[in-house]
Amino acid sequence: MTLETLAGDTLRPAATPTLYFIGVTTGRSSIQTVFPRWADALGLDGARLQGIDLPLHAPADDYRRVVEFIASDPLSLGALVTTHKIDLYNAARDLFDEIDPFAQLMGETSCISKRDGMLRCHAKDPISSGLALEAFVPDGHWAGGGREALLMGAGGSTIAISWYLSRAEASTRPERIVVTNRSQPRLDHIREIHSSLQTDVAFDYVLVPTPEENDRVLSTLAPGALVVNATGLGKDAPGSPLTDEAVFPERSLAWDLNYRGDLVFLDQARAQSASRRLRIEDGWTYFIHGWTQVVAEVFDVSIPTSGPEFDRLSDLASAR
Repeated sequence: MTLETLAGDTLRPAATPTLYFIGVTTGRSSIQTVFPRWADALGLDGARLQGIDLPLHAPADDYRRVVEFIASDPLSLGALVTTHKIDLYNAARDLFDEIDPFAQLMGETSCISKRDGMLRCHAKDPISSGLALEAFVPDGHWAGGGREALLMGAGGSTIAISWYLSRAEASTRPERIVVTNRSQPRLDHIREIHSSLQTDVAFDYVLVPTPEENDRVLSTLAPGALVVNATGLGKDAPGSPLTDEAVFPERSLAWDLNYRGDLVFLDQARAQSASRRLRIEDGWTYFIHGWTQVVAEVFDVSIPTSGPEFDRLSDLASAR
């Protein structure tokens, strides 16, 4: 539903416990069919998922109207926020009674929940991105030095991934993380966040107005680099942050945070998979961890991050 539709029709008191999904094209997401299965499996009787579609960088008043509605309606229990995480936080952070430490550090809202009359803001991406990375990055990959990561896009996902990769307590981590973005303000924002981290990882920030500029940055990376499409291109908008002329470093890890859409970045990586010996990952596991973290928080239920119960939820999500 668009905000205009919600304002005139659907933004009314929920009749059953409702989790909102605030994004750009929420109706196309697999969660629309997955959530009812999870609700049954978790015993969330009558729970409902409602999408709210907003344009990229929507007016601040739109974000505030949605947050104020969730805060005031008893059966509107919370929301998962994608794409709009930073913009919603900047527009509505004064409306929250509690903001968790990750949300304060990242400057974003990826989850809204309510507990004991308090409206709460969370950033779950540092947890879910870390779980997804651990699931596909080979053991010992960062050992031996010289490893690098290129994170294309300077939004909430890149903030979370770069935090996880640069943690001081991590036994091995890349020596350098390069962040690229098409606009300077987001690069300035992430630079400010990184300046507060206690880490020996080096950060570089590159303004890339065109995909050809990303190609150039990619060409400077050492073998074994992690290359991440965190731009939203391929899902929220068509295309890829790279051109078809881009050459991936040998033995690099190519991770597209998308799992649906035209997935051009994945096609580009697959075309070089054999010749460059790439390891390729889409965003499905990230999707599962991201949603289960929010469902657990909003409905106050325990969901493990691995093991039989997690596998059961993953299988339910994969079922056709």
